[in-house]
Amino acid sequence: MSEQQKINFDRIAEAISYLKANFKNQPSLDEVAAKVHMSPFHFQKMFTEWAGTSPKKFLQYITTQY
Repeated sequence: MSEQQKINFDRIAEAISYLKANFKNQPSLDEVAAKVHMSPFHFQKMFTEWAGTSPKKFLQYITTQY
């Protein structure tokens, strides 16, 4: 894994942790992207590539499971 891939992985892992911890507040895409220091556009694209689903669908899944 390259250094950039490690950084990207860490950002997505941090975003997933943030979403799990704050799902009751339904954080916006902008809020989560700011948390991992990315633009909303690039965050959504990278999250979808790494997690296989969009941040919104991931948040909906967590909320539904609760």
